[in-house]
Amino acid sequence: MSDLRTPQAGDDRAPDTDVVSLLMRQHGDIRNLFDEVEATKGDERRDAFRRLVRLLAVHETAEEEVVHPFARRGLPGGRQVVEDRLAEEKAAKESLAALDGLDTDDPTFMPRLLKLRADVQAHARAEERYEFAHIRRSTDITELASMAKAVKAAEAMAPTRPRPGVESAAANMALGPVAALMDRTKDAVRKAMGKDG
Repeated sequence: MSDLRTPQAGDDRAPDTDVVSLLMRQHGDIRNLFDEVEATKGDERRDAFRRLVRLLAVHETAEEEVVHPFARRGLPGGRQVVEDRLAEEKAAKESLAALDGLDTDDPTFMPRLLKLRADVQAHARAEERYEFAHIRRSTDITELASMAKAVKAAEAMAPTRPRPGVESAAANMALGPVAALMDRTKDAVRKAMGKDG
């Protein structure tokens, strides 16, 4: 078993009271998981890829529920910025779904993974530049903390490490398929933000 393990954002137990810092750490976790998938083989690669799929699904769902509505309302040209990010996310989800249907040992897996990685990194840079910078400039600490709480609720849905007491990747994945995970993430985020619907 490899000791390549990506720490979950917030594992240091520091309070996550700035949504931008939290999301930036998640972007780092995603980059690290791509590295882990690329550096491993066999069961280790499959496990790392499962964790990557879960984190990407939850992270993007949290951004759709927390970041994009804020950007759409408060950012000059926010509607177009959000539409651009949503188009990128849709393309990435389609690529991820195609990859998810392949075995990680398939010869087409790594070239497709590398393309997905490039797309995800370009998307993350656009978010950081066009959305995150605006949020940091225009939001008070109370709203940053409220948004961070919602993202932390989402993050709990997809730890980058197996949950304590869950000894296998298969058991950890039994928590549900990606579509169900996204629905549960939306519910968790909305509850954390005080929206019950």
